[in-house]
Amino acid sequence: MDEENLRKRTGEANGGDELSLQKSKPKTTNLQQEVGLISGICMIVGTIIGSGIFISPKSVLANVAAVGPCLIIWAACGILATLGALCFAELGTTITKSGGEYPYLMEAFGPIPAYLFSWTSLLVIKPSSFAIICLSFAEYASAPFYPGCDPPVVVIKCLAASAIVVITAVNSLSVKLGSYVQNFFTAAKMIIVLIIIVSGIVLLAQGKTENFKNSFKDTKLSIGSISLAFYNGLWAYDGWNQLNYITEELKNPYRNLPLSIIIGIPLVSVCYVLINISYFTIMTSTELLQSQAVAVTFGDRVLYPAAWIVPLFVAFSTIGAANGTCFTAGRLVYVAGREGHMLKVLSYISVKRLTPAPAIIFYGAIAIIYTIPGNIETLINYFSFAVWIFYGLTVLGLIVMRFTRKELKRPITVPIVIPVFVTLSSIFLVLAPIISQPELPYLYCALFMFGGLIFYFLFVHFKFNWAQRISKPTTMYLQMLLEVVPAEEVTE
Repeated sequence: MDEENLRKRTGEANGGDELSLQKSKPKTTNLQQEVGLISGICMIVGTIIGSGIFISPKSVLANVAAVGPCLIIWAACGILATLGALCFAELGTTITKSGGEYPYLMEAFGPIPAYLFSWTSLLVIKPSSFAIICLSFAEYASAPFYPGCDPPVVVIKCLAASAIVVITAVNSLSVKLGSYVQNFFTAAKMIIVLIIIVSGIVLLAQGKTENFKNSFKDTKLSIGSISLAFYNGLWAYDGWNQLNYITEELKNPYRNLPLSIIIGIPLVSVCYVLINISYFTIMTSTELLQSQAVAVTFGDRVLYPAAWIVPLFVAFSTIGAANGTCFTAGRLVYVAGREGHMLKVLSYISVKRLTPAPAIIFYGAIAIIYTIPGNIETLINYFSFAVWIFYGLTVLGLIVMRFTRKELKRPITVPIVIPVFVTLSSIFLVLAPIISQPELPYLYCALFMFGGLIFYFLFVHFKFNWAQRISKPTTMYLQMLLEVVPAEEVTE
């Protein structure tokens, strides 16, 4: 194709490495504010309630060994998640940029902590979480077709990869379509949650309370066991901060962000405690610990011929969580690319769809890679270790900016005691497992996180010429292939 004609048709900007639309562009290419209050609540509920509540009860109980402390841990995890989300509400309405912790760390501490967060999140935390949720979906979805035995590993992996591809495509095509899909699966998962809760209430009314007698007997508590119980409980609650990743796409974020948090997370907390109570109405502590799939065991004992409903709706629950995770984490890649901390094309917007399609596709591709290895449990076991380092650092940034950035407008201001408590809780959650049960994987996780500094100084800080000579033409051709352009600066 003639180069001059190509320039006339597409235009060239920044030395020819970024193609931009000119007069042919009928509408502004920026993220659209299309997520309202209901979709915001559904995003929180849909992202939090996933595979966790159907997996974590067994692990929480195993660490505390009794019903009473188990229920207390679940309620305490809900309180900590709510307090953390309130801190994030202040941050989200003070710094109204998508990307969750990334822009907050950038404003509070500068580019290095922000880069380390994006490095760890994009390559480990987010895609491994996405992959595990999709693998959980695949396991529950395939279970009815293999009664009496475990589904083949190949079937589970192929189904999980297919789920990742479909979810990635949906969220790349349309913000509205992603929201509608999320709303549907949130409604579906609330059905199974309500079935379990109502069944438990009926069983309680029938006098099934034997397992709650002497509920603190044989309690096993230590710093290590409490922290690990919190790790497993908070894994089920993870997603409480997801709405902050799409602040730029919220309608009226000053109102809808805090309202979505205040309504969504307590709703999840109540559901989790009631679900655990329902489990204990039909199973003793020993039976619950011996169950391969707690929700399926509950369904087999309570729903009888309709027990197939449980794996079906648990599959809906997990696929809804995966969709919510993809919808929000794609925005983190988008913001990191916009700040120059990732390949620049990742920050571009689809001309036709007005979605951060390159970021979402990148995220989905990394998640598929994580489904290939036979064992990714190590990454998930230390998910909480890595993520609570950055949760604590982000909330600490809120405290720091109260003194260093007094000029910022704060539509929401939480009492200072809340971020102080969340920061101290984060320190406990990070240090307690290391002190009580020191293991090499914690060291490996920390080394990998700080290993991002090498890439930061080589490719972001110094920007060597040879790297630029590769990235510029790559960016241009990916732009033409994906039909994406840089987001326009919003003039105020």
